[in-house]
Amino acid sequence: MTLMNSAELRQKFLDFFEKNGHAVIPSASLIPKDSTVLFTTAGMQPLIPFLLGEKHPEGKRLVNIQKCFRSNDIDEVGDDTHNTFFQMLGNWSLGDYWKKESIGWSFEFLTKELEIPLERLAVSCFIGDENAPKDEESAEIWASLGVKKERIAFLPKEDNWWGPVGESGPCGPDTEIFYWKATSIPVPEKYDPADKNWVEIWNNVFLQYVKTADGKYVLAEQKNVDTGMGFERTLAILNGFENIYETDLFVSVMQLFPGETDERKKRIIADHSRACVFLISDGVIPSNKDQGYVLRRLLRRMMVHMRGIEHDILLPIKKSIEIYKGVYVLDEEKIVAVVKEEAEKFEKTLAGGLKAIEKIDVINGKEAFLLYETYGFPLEVLEEMREVANREQFFEELKKHQHPFS
Repeated sequence: MTLMNSAELRQKFLDFFEKNGHAVIPSASLIPKDSTVLFTTAGMQPLIPFLLGEKHPEGKRLVNIQKCFRSNDIDEVGDDTHNTFFQMLGNWSLGDYWKKESIGWSFEFLTKELEIPLERLAVSCFIGDENAPKDEESAEIWASLGVKKERIAFLPKEDNWWGPVGESGPCGPDTEIFYWKATSIPVPEKYDPADKNWVEIWNNVFLQYVKTADGKYVLAEQKNVDTGMGFERTLAILNGFENIYETDLFVSVMQLFPGETDERKKRIIADHSRACVFLISDGVIPSNKDQGYVLRRLLRRMMVHMRGIEHDILLPIKKSIEIYKGVYVLDEEKIVAVVKEEAEKFEKTLAGGLKAIEKIDVINGKEAFLLYETYGFPLEVLEEMREVANREQFFEELKKHQHPFS
């Protein structure tokens, strides 16, 4: 495999698809124009009008590196692969090429350009259901490229179907590519979807359906291809790392903390500091609703984890900005000012809140709500410090008090 830093991988990906007739387009904002969703969660999201047939000014073949944010992954942050903010390498066909070209280019980029050995790869395809048939076509293409049948799995809709992003819109079967990340265990002959050593790195989605508002799946007038490869995961793989926090996207933040600092704690701070930088850069400010509430959760969670660590919250924030200078336009002065103001607000009540929590072994839902009301502790932060019994009670109290984000 080819060892490379983040700048090299970015350029290699864009160059490869530009060489194959794709126009390079900029990343859209993390805050989508579609107000029914809070964040841009995938590369295809800003392109939905064009996937539905509108003509894109740059043509039918596009490539970019899209900024994404997924709040549903917050609880997973701290493991080897999950982030809240992440970057998605993607290429699209808007009614142009189809499965053979898409899968072929993915295979070529991984095995030729990045020199990832075929023996460390496996794939999955859609098994079919009442809405769409089994995707034999993709499986046959993978087999023709040399992937053994033992490494091709057919999985149901929850594993191998993408979309729509909202209640309706473009969707379809996908074929996912997995890499065997373990270096100390031999690569098994057969792909086992339950084995966590297989890490998804690329997803090729074939948007041949549209889900209607009444829940029906109809064939799309324009068949499109939407692919997404996790930038952070791929970078880790190329450098032989088993986790993303060893890459140059995080290492300078991770090195801020003493060696004895809990590893998961360091990873949460590194992830959240980067996410906060990009949310603020795209116009989000801390508040009690929508995107602002998510930003507030991230900042407050960082502050709780940084208790007892010598640095203040601005140091990992500034390091995260530094990592992306020259890649994205980031207003450091604005970002630092927003973080500083929110940190000062929370700091006033944080010490008292921690003292109150120390007296309780198990927090019930009502107590959790009172701690939120009094000290501003988001439920997820409380759950990291104590067991919270009866979570439903917390949300009942939220509703009763008619909080804007409840």
